[in-house]
Amino acid sequence: MLRETLRKYWGFESFLPLQREAIESVLAGRDSLVVLPTGGGKSLCYQAPAVVMPGTAVVVSPLISLMKDQVDALRECGVAAARSDSSLSPRHQDEVVGQLRRGELKLLYVSPERLLSERFAPVLRRAEVSFIAVDEVHCVSTWGHDFRPEYRRLGALKDLFPDVALHAYTATATREVQDDIMETLRLESPELLVGSFDRPNLIYRARRRENEVEQAISVIKRHPGRSGIIYRIRRKDVDEMAVALQALGFSARPYHAGMDPDERKRNQDDFSRGEVDIIVATVAFGMGIDKPDVRYVLHAGMPKTLEHYQQQSGRAGRDGLEAECWIFYAGEDYETWKFLLSSDDPEVERIQSRKLGDMYGFCCDAACRHRALVEYFDQEYEKNDCGACDFCLGEVHCLEDALETAQKILSCVARLDQRYGASYTANVLTGSGAERIVQNRHDELSTWGLLSEHPLPQVRTWIEQLVAQRCLRRTKKHRVLKLTRRGADVLRGRRRPRLSRPSGDGVTVSRVEEEDWTGVDAELFEHLRALRKELAERRGVPAFAIFGDATLRAICRHRPRTPEEFRWVHGVGVKKCHRYAGPFINAIHAFEKGLE
Repeated sequence: MLRETLRKYWGFESFLPLQREAIESVLAGRDSLVVLPTGGGKSLCYQAPAVVMPGTAVVVSPLISLMKDQVDALRECGVAAARSDSSLSPRHQDEVVGQLRRGELKLLYVSPERLLSERFAPVLRRAEVSFIAVDEVHCVSTWGHDFRPEYRRLGALKDLFPDVALHAYTATATREVQDDIMETLRLESPELLVGSFDRPNLIYRARRRENEVEQAISVIKRHPGRSGIIYRIRRKDVDEMAVALQALGFSARPYHAGMDPDERKRNQDDFSRGEVDIIVATVAFGMGIDKPDVRYVLHAGMPKTLEHYQQQSGRAGRDGLEAECWIFYAGEDYETWKFLLSSDDPEVERIQSRKLGDMYGFCCDAACRHRALVEYFDQEYEKNDCGACDFCLGEVHCLEDALETAQKILSCVARLDQRYGASYTANVLTGSGAERIVQNRHDELSTWGLLSEHPLPQVRTWIEQLVAQRCLRRTKKHRVLKLTRRGADVLRGRRRPRLSRPSGDGVTVSRVEEEDWTGVDAELFEHLRALRKELAERRGVPAFAIFGDATLRAICRHRPRTPEEFRWVHGVGVKKCHRYAGPFINAIHAFEKGLE
């Protein structure tokens, strides 16, 4: 029954890891908490059982745009779904309530505020509710990365709907957050299903930030005409980056909380529909995006925690295809977040400082980035080579003489009496003849010019790596470098740090990219993308609601000639086959005829 449903509505032949177990929990009426990575198929865990069970499943979702995208996609598949939110007119809301009462809906999406409102909750209690699903449930936890007070009130659901099973879904939750979710929602003997935090289709890279606009353009040009997200820390940085990209002819729009709400919503909607290629945003952007074809996420500024990075970078490649995740970081990002996250509570400050240090270490470290992320979330990573990060692709090399180089840097900090910052120290090490250095007679130090054979930016990077590995620390007030106990151990040869440098070979094609494009004609793919966009505009839905990139590539590989052949392409359900087989088969025929 489940496989037939999966095939009929979504065009899928099999389940992703833990999907079947999650669906069976719903069918059994047992509460559950499901933690699956972005792109791991969380939505199907509640959408598929909702179709086969009697009654209506209620889905709690935090943002109107997210609800709209999910409902549009479900309707394209032939599933009866609706949403009830403040953007709908009173007449439209009454129509939805009428559909609910008549039992015409399989899924109803609502916000937490509406679900618990005095007017709406009684309406639901009189309807046949099959179960309640809470999406983006990390918003419940004060320890989570997107805490929302209105989500905290969802603990009342057990009182309002005592006989209805409750199911919670998120992409990112540490053990601490998982415990908080289960306690707050009062889940009863829940099935806890936690998938792998690894996203093997994502290609992680980190570089020290030098010129953020030029570095961003280098990534954008690798994905012409494709969707991408660029994150900045401050609103001012967002506006400047968006203006700079627009001036160079790129299709880019800003997004942050300081904008006019209508303009902000318009920019997000245009990005979701594919009318804009690039969104430049603060961390306020992302949760409301159910867009599977984002081909790159770029942080032109370090995120504040690895939980945030996992969530934000996870917005790339939700369709399971290759996608790039870049971080362009600098030491000042650490200081900026330190200032923004300052708290009067010593315990909160301690936890935030630890998490910030872990994030900074991830940026600077010379090791497999997939392994670092997975192990941060308390899971084992068994591969020796991920084949999808700058370290494993050989774009970054570990220094063979890391100990000697580190000792030179630390000695220079000591010779400077631990009174100067990273830039000044790097200039002394590279033999700068700057007026200030000469006036201070630091050109006479034994450490002056010790690393003159290396470029200044590289020496700065090594200093940052030593800070990240806690061999050096910065003072809060003047950002002066100080030696730590670990640094002293390095100077004595008792500890060996890891230092890295770029290989000089540029960006390498990963294993993931090679596999995902095997058998796909790139020109035909672009031809079908144009058709998909045209059809989406006619129907007033996002392009991915027609077909995702993974299905589009499968069509390119198989080149179906008949509706029957088209029906068996991955991601093509009954309704979509009936609606789109003709246009796509004709497009393939026209493309091949043009080649002849």
